[in-house]
Amino acid sequence: MKKLIIFTGIIFPAVLFGQLDRSIQPTPAKAPIINIKDSEVFKTSNGITVILSENHKLPKVSFDLVMGADPQIEGSKAGLSAMAGSMILSGTNNRTKDQLDNEKDYIGASIDANATSITLSCLTKHMDKGLTLLSDVLMNANFPQTEFDRIKKQNESSLMAAKSDPGSMADNAEKKANFLNHPYGEIMTEETLNAITRADVLNYFKSTFTPKGSYLVIVGDITKSQAITLVDQYFSKWEGTESFKKDAGDGNLNKGNRVIFVKKPGAVQSVIQISFPMKIRTGDEDQLPLTVLNGILGGGGFGTRLMQNLREDKAYTYGCYSSLNITEDGSWMSIGGNFRNDVTDSAIIQILFELDNITNGYVKDEELNLTKSSMAGGFARSLERPQTIARFALNIIKNELDKQYYQTYLTRLEAVNKEAVLTMAQKYFTAKNCNIIVVGNDQIIERLKQFDADGKIEFLDAYGNEMKDVKKADITKEQLIEKYILSVTKTTSLKSAAKKLKKIKSVEEQTELSMAQIPFPLKSTRLWISPNLEGQKLEGQGMTFQKSYFDGKTGVSTNMQTGSKNYTEDEINSKKKMTGLFPEMNYASEGLNTELVGIENQNGSDVYVLKVLNGATETFDYFDTKTFLKLKTISIQKEGEEVQETTSNYSDYKEVDGLLFPHSISIAMGEVVFSGKITSILVNGSGDLKSFK
Repeated sequence: MKKLIIFTGIIFPAVLFGQLDRSIQPTPAKAPIINIKDSEVFKTSNGITVILSENHKLPKVSFDLVMGADPQIEGSKAGLSAMAGSMILSGTNNRTKDQLDNEKDYIGASIDANATSITLSCLTKHMDKGLTLLSDVLMNANFPQTEFDRIKKQNESSLMAAKSDPGSMADNAEKKANFLNHPYGEIMTEETLNAITRADVLNYFKSTFTPKGSYLVIVGDITKSQAITLVDQYFSKWEGTESFKKDAGDGNLNKGNRVIFVKKPGAVQSVIQISFPMKIRTGDEDQLPLTVLNGILGGGGFGTRLMQNLREDKAYTYGCYSSLNITEDGSWMSIGGNFRNDVTDSAIIQILFELDNITNGYVKDEELNLTKSSMAGGFARSLERPQTIARFALNIIKNELDKQYYQTYLTRLEAVNKEAVLTMAQKYFTAKNCNIIVVGNDQIIERLKQFDADGKIEFLDAYGNEMKDVKKADITKEQLIEKYILSVTKTTSLKSAAKKLKKIKSVEEQTELSMAQIPFPLKSTRLWISPNLEGQKLEGQGMTFQKSYFDGKTGVSTNMQTGSKNYTEDEINSKKKMTGLFPEMNYASEGLNTELVGIENQNGSDVYVLKVLNGATETFDYFDTKTFLKLKTISIQKEGEEVQETTSNYSDYKEVDGLLFPHSISIAMGEVVFSGKITSILVNGSGDLKSFK
């Protein structure tokens, strides 16, 4: 009997599968109507709409307080809302920031805030204590000056890092191109940051965080009766004016392509972003089929058209994606990635081709079905989170959606066919009215002119502002270096400067550095000994993080992670060429390749730009056109496809022993930014390299 069962188990499936026609795709089951339990909704007397989603599986509860105000144009104080949002948890009239943090941590709660919301998450048994803290922040946040200064300094560091980050530069240009004179098009700069005061932050908070038109989303282990009691207890005394309401508009819709270039000296890759605003808002009936269309074009995975063309077929990039951004205040499309300099124009041609091609015919069944399946799966997984249900209720109320909007999501998704996708492409997509944004090396500029009908290119700076044309320098590079040397030596001739510098045998400089990621100050020591010996070290908390020395012939660098490393031959040769306390005096005699690029306008001031090539290092020095003092240096080191960029800013020049030295410095290496104050400069001291070895 046992053998018969085994024999039947082998034969029966074979016979069954032999009857299947694998060339016929199985008919998918009809999409179900999702049974989503309605959230409880009630309104308070002071104007709060409360949305409650009960979930008693875990003894946890969250309170998400969302303001109802529309975004405003901040103009000369762009960045105010972000600044205020990052300061909300900085303390109250009753608690310092440390006290607030300690009380929150004691009950294991988390409280977060941004420019338009405050969120509390805690165990159910700690609801009262958590809401005591939240309501204190809401009604008594005091934005202390010390915290204002700290957050401002953090923003200064972020802005400096953004100026050398091609992705941030492209994002800024995209915002300005799509949304000029719109809240989405505002970019914080050094000027707008400096214009923001503590009083501005207080006024923003009072006018934005107001009960009228706000929403309180409660999710978790709490009943309606408990919620009503707690809302009355902790929010009934909250007062405020009417929330700001104004439609910001749809952005700037082009007539023809715009080509926008942001200069990134020494870049070996170009960041390309092709973008345009769209006339659609959250909840529009076109949103779902348009999302399907974006998924096919480049919104997800390696199977999209953009990835198959630009990565798999052409090998132009590791990734090219499209992003559909639909919000209640403005919407836009963005397509792009990072590409080698030599294929920048070819990549743009292919992106525009795919953008146009998808408007000319039906998509394939397999790409349509794959995208819809992925979206359906993502939607189903989102339902596992209790917060999703409350967010659905919030969206329905805020955006005046049909009450069955989410229950029918899968049915509506299933109904999206090839005809609907083509209609969306022809209605919203364009390859002829785009903002074509490129961040990269200026060597590629000529190849970009083909994308504008008149060969016109707009130049923007790192913050998306119009970049004035580089003017021809009114002096030679030799004259610039001479004027710089005369300025820092406070002399009237190079002969006098050389005589003065000959008396300088050593200079030791100590700087106190700080950075947002490290809670303690660092000490940097730099020693120069005539003619070209030098040592550097970085210390903090009793530890030496890194140090280096060069004795004129050899050199060693040491850090805590990698240990000691001898200078390479190229590094030694490079050091030898940068001789002297002010190496600029010897550029010509050392055979360095220099070029006076011209006069650029940076942060409202004209500067001379001097380009210097020293082996694998490309340097751009920026000198004030009036004082001839050096204000900034961008150093770019290339090793194959790897590029290391360091930006140093100099200010607050003061006289020490007859020479001018900067006493404030900031250094950006990618996202790492140091701010420094020079605490001492010792001229002709003991001059010993031992401590650097």
